[in-house]
Amino acid sequence: MTALLIILAAVALLVIGYIVYGSWLAKQWGIDPTKKTPAFEKQDGVDYVPAKPAVLMGHHFSSIAGAGPINGPIQAAVFGWVPVFLWCVVGGIFFGGLQDFGSLFASIRHDGKSVGEIIKDSMGSRAKKLFIIFALLVLILVIASFVNVVAGTFFTADNAAKTFGFVTNPTGAQSTAMISLLFIVLAIVYGILTNKCGLKTLPATIIGIVGIILITILGLKVGFAMTRTAWIVVIGIYIAVASLVPVWILLQPRDYLSSFLLYAMMILAIIGIVGSAFTGSATFNIPAFTGWKTGLGTMFPALFITVACGACSGFHSLISTGTSSKQLDNEGHAKAIGYGSMLIESALGIISLIAVGMVFDKYKNGGFGSPSAAFGAGLAVLFGKEGSGTYNTIYALLTLAVSVFALTSLDTGTRLSRFMFSELFLKDDEATWKDAKGIRKLLANPLFGTAIMVLIGCILGGLKLSAIWGLFGAANQLLAGIALMAVAAWLGNAGKNNKMFFIPMIFMLAATLTSLILTIINKIKPMVAAAEGAFFWGNWFQLIFALAMSVLAIILVVEGVQTFVKQAKAK
Repeated sequence: MTALLIILAAVALLVIGYIVYGSWLAKQWGIDPTKKTPAFEKQDGVDYVPAKPAVLMGHHFSSIAGAGPINGPIQAAVFGWVPVFLWCVVGGIFFGGLQDFGSLFASIRHDGKSVGEIIKDSMGSRAKKLFIIFALLVLILVIASFVNVVAGTFFTADNAAKTFGFVTNPTGAQSTAMISLLFIVLAIVYGILTNKCGLKTLPATIIGIVGIILITILGLKVGFAMTRTAWIVVIGIYIAVASLVPVWILLQPRDYLSSFLLYAMMILAIIGIVGSAFTGSATFNIPAFTGWKTGLGTMFPALFITVACGACSGFHSLISTGTSSKQLDNEGHAKAIGYGSMLIESALGIISLIAVGMVFDKYKNGGFGSPSAAFGAGLAVLFGKEGSGTYNTIYALLTLAVSVFALTSLDTGTRLSRFMFSELFLKDDEATWKDAKGIRKLLANPLFGTAIMVLIGCILGGLKLSAIWGLFGAANQLLAGIALMAVAAWLGNAGKNNKMFFIPMIFMLAATLTSLILTIINKIKPMVAAAEGAFFWGNWFQLIFALAMSVLAIILVVEGVQTFVKQAKAK
C-alpha cells in the first residue's frame, strides 16, 4: 500500500504543479500562440522541420528521459524513499520544469538557437564560447554514459556461448539487441511513410505500434549477439549517422515511436503497483530515511547529483534549445512540451524508486549488475514470480524500453554536439561552416565535429559506469545551474520577470561545485599517497574533467553575476 500512496501523491502534486505553476510561468513570460516559430521561419528540411505536437512531445520526452530517471533515483534510494520522493517532485516542479520550459522559450525567441546564443545575447561572446566548451564536455560524458548503458544492455556475461550472429532461444540481452536494431528500421519506414508518402499521423501511428508489437515478438524468438566492444563500435557508427541525416528520416519518427514504449512502460508499472497493493504480490521495503551519509556520500550534495534527470538535468536545456525549438510548430505548445515532459519524467523517477523498493534487499546487497536490471526486476515481480514466463516477458520488455531511451538520448546528444562543435569555431558573422576560412572551416565541418565527439565518447564508454556516472551527474547538474543563469539573464535584459530562477540557480551551482570539488580532493589524495591503482587513466580523466568544468563554471558564474549587477543598476 505504501507504493500506491507514493505514486498517487506524486501524480497529484505534479499535476497541480503543471496546472498552477506552469500556467503562471507562461503568463509571466508572455507565451504568444500567434507568433510564428523558427520551425517555419527557418524551415530547411534538415534541422528546422515543423512537427505535430504529439510527434514533438515524443521526440522531446524520449530524448530527455534516456536512462537518467531510472538509474539516478534507484542509486539515490540508499538515502531512503522520502528524500528521493521529495526531490523528484519539488525538483521537477520548481527546478527542472522551470529550466526546460525557460530554455525552450528563450531558444524560440532566438531563432531556435542554443543556450550559447542566449548567453551571447545577455552576457557577451566570450561567455558564449566558454559555455559551448563546457557543454561539449558535458555531452562527451552523456555519450560515454549512454554508450556504456546500451552496450551493457546488449551484451552481458550470459552472451558468452554465442559472441556473434543470430541466436534462437535468445537471452534477454540478445533479444533487446535484436529488437533495438529492428526498431531503427521501423523508424525509417515510419519517417518515409509520413514525410514522403503523405500518410497521416493516425494511420501511420497505428502501423508503427503494430510494427513495435511484431518486432518485439520476433526479437523474443530470435536475438542477435556480439561482443561488448563490437557493440560499442556499432553504436558509435549509428549515432554518427543519426546525427547527420535529416530529422524526419530517423530522429523524429524514432523518438515518437519510442515514446509509446515509455508510456506503455509507465502504464504497466502503475497497473502493477495498484494490483500489488491489494494482492500483496510484492512488498515495498525501502526505509523512509536511512541517514545523512551513505556509500554515495553525504546527502548534500550526493542526493541532488545522483537523482539527476528525475528532478533536474542540464542536458534537457541542450535538447530544448538544440532540437525541440527547431521543430515547435506553435509557441502555445511550449508549456506542454517543455514543462509537461519534465514532470512526466519526474513521475518516471518515482516509478523507478518504487521498482527498486520491490527488490531493495537484493539491490543493496549487489544482486543486480546495474540499476536498469533492478528496475526491470522490480516491476516484473509485480506481475509474477522470478523465473516465471510472465516475469521473463515483462523483464525483457522493460529492459528493451531502457535501451531504446538510452539510444534516443545518444543520437540526440550527438546531434547537439554537432551543432555546438560548429558554433565554437564560427565567427559571429558566419552563418555555417561553409562561411569559415582556413583551419576553422575544417573544425566547424559537421563531419569533423561528429567524428571527434563520437570517438572520444565511445572510448570513454569502455570505462565502468561507476567511473562515469558520478562525474556525469555533477557536470549535468552544473550545466542546469548555468542554463538557469543564462535564461534568467536573458529575461532580465528583456524586461521580464526572472526572480523565480535565482533560488534554483544558486542551489544547483552550490551543490554541483561542491560535488566537483569533493571529486577533485578524492582523486588527488590517493595520488599524493601513491596508493595502488591511483594513477589509472580513468582516475586522471575524472580529475582533469572535474578541474576543467569547475574552472569554466566559476568563470561563467562571475560573468553572470556581473550581468545581474548591471541589470540591477539599470533598474
